[in-house]
Amino acid sequence: MSSSEAALPHHRLKYRPDIDGLRAVAVLSVLFFHLGSSKTPGGFVGVDVFFVISGYLISYIVFSEVAEGRFSVVSFYERRIRRIFPALFGMLTAFTVFACIYLLPNELTGFANSLIAATMSVSNIYFWLHSGYFDSPTSNPLLHTWSLGVEEQFYIVFPIFLVIVRKFFPQRLRTAVVVLFFVSLGASAWIVYYHTVTAFYMLYTRAWELLIGTGLSLGMFPRLTNLWVRNAASLAGIGLIAYADIFYTEHTLFPGLSALVPVVGSALIIGAGEAGQSLVGSVLAWRPVVFIGLISYSLYLWHWPVIVVQHLRVFGPMEHGIVLFTSLLLGFLSWRFVERPFRSGPLKLSGRRLFLPAAAVMLIFVAAGSAILVGGGIPGRFTPQAVQVASSLGRTDMEHDLTRFPVCFIDPESSYRQYNPSVCLHRDPARTKTYLLMGDSHAAVLWSALAQSLPNANILQATATPCKPYLHPPGSDDCKQLFRYIFESYLPSNPVQALILEGRWREDELAGLAETIAWAKSHQVPVVLFGNVPEYDEPLPRLLAYSISWHRPDLSAKHREPYSQPLDAKMQNLAANTWHVPYVSLYQAVCNNGACQEYADAAHQVPLLTDDDHFSRQGALDVVQKVIAEGTLRLN
Repeated sequence: MSSSEAALPHHRLKYRPDIDGLRAVAVLSVLFFHLGSSKTPGGFVGVDVFFVISGYLISYIVFSEVAEGRFSVVSFYERRIRRIFPALFGMLTAFTVFACIYLLPNELTGFANSLIAATMSVSNIYFWLHSGYFDSPTSNPLLHTWSLGVEEQFYIVFPIFLVIVRKFFPQRLRTAVVVLFFVSLGASAWIVYYHTVTAFYMLYTRAWELLIGTGLSLGMFPRLTNLWVRNAASLAGIGLIAYADIFYTEHTLFPGLSALVPVVGSALIIGAGEAGQSLVGSVLAWRPVVFIGLISYSLYLWHWPVIVVQHLRVFGPMEHGIVLFTSLLLGFLSWRFVERPFRSGPLKLSGRRLFLPAAAVMLIFVAAGSAILVGGGIPGRFTPQAVQVASSLGRTDMEHDLTRFPVCFIDPESSYRQYNPSVCLHRDPARTKTYLLMGDSHAAVLWSALAQSLPNANILQATATPCKPYLHPPGSDDCKQLFRYIFESYLPSNPVQALILEGRWREDELAGLAETIAWAKSHQVPVVLFGNVPEYDEPLPRLLAYSISWHRPDLSAKHREPYSQPLDAKMQNLAANTWHVPYVSLYQAVCNNGACQEYADAAHQVPLLTDDDHFSRQGALDVVQKVIAEGTLRLN
């Protein structure tokens, strides 16, 4: 036996209820984050906790079998299939039926693509190419399967890695794990600064989180035999996870080094439990907590589809409590009647009796997804008028010619380095007036309309999302760098006739707007303030399509957010009586006496908004021309 194999675990892993309890912490963190809980804005780190647990358990089992001389790659894959596929395929089957009934044609084609990706264990790659993790649930109904893609790819690579190391470097297993760990961590820490989405989704930037679990299984960390040390380590561990849950947000540069906090926290808890009991371990081993951990995989699979249904509102409003209860119920049913029978019950299969049915089901899902794509999302399920309206949903009006993305409009997937002042702040000397449009994506969608409606003026642009035009904007460093450049370098030496401010305003953030206006006045920069857009709790094109198909003309009005009108009234009052700046009410341009314009071009079925709060191209032009014609927008 090599010295490396002598260091492998020589006994099978005993059941540890505290690890199931840690699974409960992980899945509840993710669930409450996806429910939009303000208490856990960093709950997405629950996935990182899962990665550490998975890396530890899988590695421990594999290395134990290696030490006992009974490891088989085929047997390893059999266990993975029995563990992952039955519950996953059950969820995919049910949600595919739902999607074919309720999703609009362009939504269904997106679902079909993600269905194929989830079936082939490449969801992370698909969503890397097509979305961001913080997108609306309804735009990516299978988004949560990205983490399964990472794990399944790790499971494919890990046994091959193990075989290679045992054959060519039998005494260097620990060294190989350490090297891979630091290579992956280094890649994550570096890439997250340049392309956050890549760092978030890719196996090579996430593998280190699973490999720290591998290191635990190999006994590469000190054994915590002292009770006080175990208690201190486990308390520190749960504290680190709680810190990430509470203080991380979607603006946190993640994963990278930030992911060390929940990952190290998870490792401390698992490591403490290896040597004996601890206070935290006892709490995690409490039976109700363990129960949540036992059903955590199925709960994770089902919670996101339930949230998608909540957002679609096809069954009416669903309170968060109903979503939580439904997710728990479906998770339990999936665990009891799908997971358990295939893992240890009468449906536990092996060899050809397992691989062939699994391959057949995968083929069926790929065929179903392909049929939907060939059929263009099966538009015959809706009326032609509804299909026409729905075609606006998902249309990327945030493209180059409208917002000049990413050169003049920075989003989380681009960076300040791409901002080009020679383009975005270009002044044509032949035009006598110059206005600077500044704000978030709501400002960006107005640029084209302003430029088209004011052809004799220079419309400069400095826009970034999700950043309000504040002196000290919360959010990413890219936002801060852009607005710092505008306020500290550009405006003091480049006068403009007006600074046009627009954003997705929120009442509790107006202090930042007041600070910006005060700065502008102190620097003799005139300000024109645009108000908020009427918002809906779901994309307007979907609501309009449903209202046509279901013969419910009042459907969209019932889904209008109630805070839009009072916020507009408050801002109008502040602008007139406190800030003393011109105010352009986009709300009043669209809404009157409780009724709001819903189409930019009703004859051609063009909705005013392209989602729940952004003007469509025609919508922006229509509204800007209206406020100019009515005299609401006066630019000196």
